[in-house]
Amino acid sequence: MMVRYKFWFESDRGYILGEGGYQVLKEIEKCGSIYDAARNLGMSYRHAWGKIKEIEKNLGKKLVISQRGGKEGGKTILTSEGRKLILEFEKYRELFEYVVKHPYKRPALTVDGLIIENGKILLIKRGKEPFKGHYALPGGFVEYGEKVEDAVVREVMEETGLKVKPLKIIGVYSDPKRDPRGHTVSIAFLLQKIGGSLKGGDDAISAEFFPIQSLPPLAFDHEKIISDCIKELNL
Repeated sequence: MMVRYKFWFESDRGYILGEGGYQVLKEIEKCGSIYDAARNLGMSYRHAWGKIKEIEKNLGKKLVISQRGGKEGGKTILTSEGRKLILEFEKYRELFEYVVKHPYKRPALTVDGLIIENGKILLIKRGKEPFKGHYALPGGFVEYGEKVEDAVVREVMEETGLKVKPLKIIGVYSDPKRDPRGHTVSIAFLLQKIGGSLKGGDDAISAEFFPIQSLPPLAFDHEKIISDCIKELNL
């Protein structure tokens, strides 16, 4: 399978410059003649001249100047605007081609919630890979158009059945290797329980409180997140 694309300049007046027009201007710059440029590109003089006039009309600037007579006969040269247009086209075409060949990858944004009561912290048992069967902090992916504060409240409700409110951010965790699914950046929140009934749901098989000093093996980098929280709260 091949990815095909076209790149061009346009304005509110219409089309300005694409690959065909660029080749005409570039060839004129090279050989100094519209006639020779058209012949070298395998097109008629009329077609080449028509492209130039269309570009000049929509751009509102003169791109070529025809000089008559002289010892070596007449020739056509690019104006400063013509040369500038070529350089701009080459610059943006190179950038466009790079973006197409090297798609920009963005890390996924996630949230994790820490609920601590009486020296215990709430963990969920994961029901899906990665780390299926391991314990972790409740949390998940932020949806498009969603605030991170709303995301952590939603995820905790879905996975534990508890209503919570964010108190403070414990930290931001962005190690590209923290999640085997790919690069994720997680914002960890300290939360306060304000209602609901504790029960595992959504991706969580179960949800229960564990003594902070006696935790089971944890998924992802959640051991570090909890450790940072303990230091932050002087527990």
